[in-house]
Amino acid sequence: MVKNMTKEELGQLVGQTVGVSEWFMIDQDRINQFADITKDYQFLHVDPERAAATPFGTTIAHGMLTLSMIVYLCQGLVPSLKGAEMVINYGFDKVRFSSPVKVGSRIRAAGELLRVSERGGHVLVKLKVTIQIEGGDKPALVAEWLTMYVCS
Repeated sequence: MVKNMTKEELGQLVGQTVGVSEWFMIDQDRINQFADITKDYQFLHVDPERAAATPFGTTIAHGMLTLSMIVYLCQGLVPSLKGAEMVINYGFDKVRFSSPVKVGSRIRAAGELLRVSERGGHVLVKLKVTIQIEGGDKPALVAEWLTMYVCS
Protein backbone atom coordinates (compact mmCIF):
# COMPACT_ATOMS: atom_id res chain seq x y z
CA MET A 1 0.00 0.00 0.00
CA VAL A 2 1.32 3.43 -0.99
CA LYS A 3 1.61 5.84 1.90
CA ASN A 4 1.11 9.59 2.02
CA MET A 5 -1.39 9.84 -0.86
CA THR A 6 -3.41 12.80 -2.05
CA LYS A 7 -7.18 12.78 -1.62
CA GLU A 8 -7.52 12.17 -5.36
CA GLU A 9 -5.12 9.19 -5.26
CA LEU A 10 -6.99 7.75 -2.31
CA GLY A 11 -10.29 8.25 -4.17
CA GLN A 12 -9.00 6.07 -7.00
CA LEU A 13 -8.97 3.13 -4.56
CA VAL A 14 -12.73 3.28 -3.91
CA GLY A 15 -14.25 -0.15 -4.48
CA GLN A 16 -10.97 -1.95 -3.85
CA THR A 17 -9.72 -4.05 -0.97
CA VAL A 18 -7.02 -1.90 0.61
CA GLY A 19 -5.57 -4.54 2.89
CA VAL A 20 -5.89 -7.47 5.24
CA SER A 21 -4.40 -7.44 8.74
CA GLU A 22 -2.41 -10.11 10.51
CA TRP A 23 -4.28 -12.68 12.61
CA PHE A 24 -4.92 -11.75 16.24
CA MET A 25 -5.72 -14.19 19.08
CA ILE A 26 -8.74 -13.58 21.31
CA ASP A 27 -7.98 -15.33 24.59
CA GLN A 28 -9.91 -15.58 27.86
CA ASP A 29 -7.68 -13.04 29.59
CA ARG A 30 -8.55 -10.37 26.99
CA ILE A 31 -12.27 -11.21 27.29
CA ASN A 32 -12.08 -10.97 31.09
CA GLN A 33 -10.25 -7.63 30.91
CA PHE A 34 -12.92 -6.28 28.56
CA ALA A 35 -15.61 -7.47 30.99
CA ASP A 36 -13.82 -5.65 33.82
CA ILE A 37 -13.65 -2.41 31.85
CA THR A 38 -17.25 -2.50 30.62
CA LYS A 39 -18.78 -4.21 33.67
CA ASP A 40 -20.40 -6.72 31.28
CA TYR A 41 -20.02 -10.01 33.15
CA GLN A 42 -22.54 -12.06 31.20
CA PHE A 43 -21.66 -15.71 31.81
CA LEU A 44 -21.26 -16.41 28.08
CA HIS A 45 -18.12 -14.29 28.24
CA VAL A 46 -16.57 -14.98 31.63
CA ASP A 47 -17.74 -18.35 32.95
CA PRO A 48 -16.20 -21.21 30.95
CA GLU A 49 -18.09 -23.89 32.88
CA ARG A 50 -21.56 -22.41 32.29
CA ALA A 51 -20.69 -21.36 28.73
CA ALA A 52 -19.68 -24.96 27.94
CA ALA A 53 -23.32 -25.97 28.43
CA THR A 54 -24.55 -23.50 25.76
CA PRO A 55 -24.76 -24.14 22.01
CA PHE A 56 -21.41 -22.29 21.69
CA GLY A 57 -19.68 -24.90 23.84
CA THR A 58 -17.27 -22.32 25.27
CA THR A 59 -17.00 -18.66 26.19
CA ILE A 60 -17.32 -16.08 23.45
CA ALA A 61 -15.93 -12.56 23.07
CA HIS A 62 -18.24 -9.63 23.63
CA GLY A 63 -19.46 -8.29 20.31
CA MET A 64 -18.28 -4.86 21.40
CA LEU A 65 -14.81 -6.28 22.09
CA THR A 66 -14.66 -7.56 18.53
CA LEU A 67 -15.90 -4.20 17.24
CA SER A 68 -13.30 -2.32 19.29
CA MET A 69 -10.50 -4.38 17.74
CA ILE A 70 -11.16 -2.60 14.42
CA VAL A 71 -8.89 0.27 15.44
CA TYR A 72 -5.92 -2.02 16.10
CA LEU A 73 -6.53 -4.40 13.21
CA CYS A 74 -7.00 -1.64 10.61
CA GLN A 75 -3.97 0.47 11.53
CA GLY A 76 -2.05 -0.33 8.37
CA LEU A 77 -4.91 -0.79 5.93
CA VAL A 78 -5.62 2.76 4.78
CA PRO A 79 -2.72 4.95 3.65
CA SER A 80 -1.85 8.25 5.23
CA LEU A 81 -3.13 11.36 3.52
CA LYS A 82 -0.95 14.30 2.51
CA GLY A 83 -1.76 17.36 4.60
CA ALA A 84 -3.60 15.45 7.33
CA GLU A 85 -2.64 16.40 10.89
CA MET A 86 -4.49 13.49 12.48
CA VAL A 87 -7.13 10.84 11.90
CA ILE A 88 -10.12 10.56 14.22
CA ASN A 89 -12.84 7.95 14.63
CA TYR A 90 -16.01 9.48 13.17
CA GLY A 91 -18.32 6.55 13.88
CA PHE A 92 -20.13 3.80 12.01
CA ASP A 93 -22.89 3.80 9.42
CA LYS A 94 -23.64 0.13 9.88
CA VAL A 95 -22.50 -2.71 12.13
CA ARG A 96 -23.68 -6.32 11.94
CA PHE A 97 -22.51 -9.12 14.22
CA SER A 98 -22.64 -12.23 12.04
CA SER A 99 -20.92 -14.92 14.09
CA PRO A 100 -19.59 -15.23 17.65
CA VAL A 101 -15.87 -15.21 18.30
CA LYS A 102 -15.14 -18.22 20.50
CA VAL A 103 -12.32 -18.02 23.01
CA GLY A 104 -9.05 -19.13 21.43
CA SER A 105 -10.09 -17.94 17.97
CA ARG A 106 -7.94 -15.78 15.76
CA ILE A 107 -9.47 -12.84 13.95
CA ARG A 108 -8.29 -10.43 11.28
CA ALA A 109 -9.67 -7.45 9.40
CA ALA A 110 -10.13 -6.99 5.67
CA GLY A 111 -10.86 -3.46 4.48
CA GLU A 112 -12.64 -2.30 1.33
CA LEU A 113 -12.62 1.43 0.62
CA LEU A 114 -16.22 2.52 0.03
CA ARG A 115 -16.03 6.30 -0.16
CA VAL A 116 -13.73 9.29 0.08
CA SER A 117 -15.44 12.67 0.48
CA GLU A 118 -14.90 16.15 1.86
CA ARG A 119 -16.62 17.42 4.97
CA GLY A 120 -15.87 20.85 6.38
CA GLY A 121 -12.46 21.02 4.69
CA HIS A 122 -11.48 17.60 6.01
CA VAL A 123 -11.53 14.19 4.32
CA LEU A 124 -14.09 11.60 5.39
CA VAL A 125 -13.28 7.98 4.56
CA LYS A 126 -15.77 5.11 4.70
CA LEU A 127 -14.17 1.68 5.00
CA LYS A 128 -16.11 -1.57 4.92
CA VAL A 129 -14.40 -3.69 7.54
CA THR A 130 -14.97 -7.42 7.67
CA ILE A 131 -13.64 -9.14 10.79
CA GLN A 132 -12.91 -12.70 9.74
CA ILE A 133 -12.57 -15.70 12.05
CA GLU A 134 -9.82 -18.11 11.10
CA GLY A 135 -11.46 -21.27 9.75
CA GLY A 136 -14.94 -19.77 10.05
CA ASP A 137 -17.65 -19.85 7.41
CA LYS A 138 -19.04 -16.42 8.31
CA PRO A 139 -17.32 -13.26 9.48
CA ALA A 140 -17.58 -12.16 13.10
CA LEU A 141 -18.80 -8.77 11.97
CA VAL A 142 -19.12 -6.42 9.06
CA ALA A 143 -19.04 -2.68 9.68
CA GLU A 144 -18.96 0.53 7.67
CA TRP A 145 -16.40 2.57 9.60
CA LEU A 146 -15.97 6.30 9.17
CA THR A 147 -12.67 8.05 9.83
CA MET A 148 -12.00 11.75 9.46
CA TYR A 149 -8.65 12.99 8.22
CA VAL A 150 -8.22 16.40 9.84
CA CYS A 151 -6.42 18.57 7.31
CA SER A 152 -4.69 21.90 7.81
